Amino acid sequence: MRVAQVLGLLLLGGLAGCEATNSRVTTTLNEDASKVNGVPGAAMHGRVITSWIDKPSSTMSTLYGNDVAVNYARKNSDAAYPAGSQLSLVTWKQTEDPRWFGGNIPAKVVSVEQVNVDATPEKKYAYMRYDGESAKSVESVAAATPNARAAFLLGQRAAVMP
Repeated sequence: MRVAQVLGLLLLGGLAGCEATNSRVTTTLNEDASKVNGVPGAAMHGRVITSWIDKPSSTMSTLYGNDVAVNYARKNSDAAYPAGSQLSLVTWKQTEDPRWFGGNIPAKVVSVEQVNVDATPEKKYAYMRYDGESAKSVESVAAATPNARAAFLLGQRAAVMP
């Protein structure tokens, strides 16, 4: 009898708790992370190849590619991307996620780097770097072989994705 009374009180308390309406969390897009003005091409409109976090500098980066680059990266482990490949690395400063304790999200864009493999018979590699939201061009190199930074980007292995 006593057990039934305790269970009844618990059930009643649980039902009373369900009556209160929950306030809805207003969701917003992270617009600061998507502001890149003046970068030729679609830096963040490709498909994701891989991503990484650099804890010492508090940055996070995502390497995007066009279909040619992504298909090659998913099937090959070398850096000999075919002609027509376009890769873009977007790097953001990290900020704390206000909705998830301990989580970090991208803040403002630090830099955008692009590597294009020319479709000409010479197969030239073009590397460009833009800094900040305003996408100020700080480096542009075109050569028959990729420079050190372009070689680093071309050497990134594709992340395994379902």
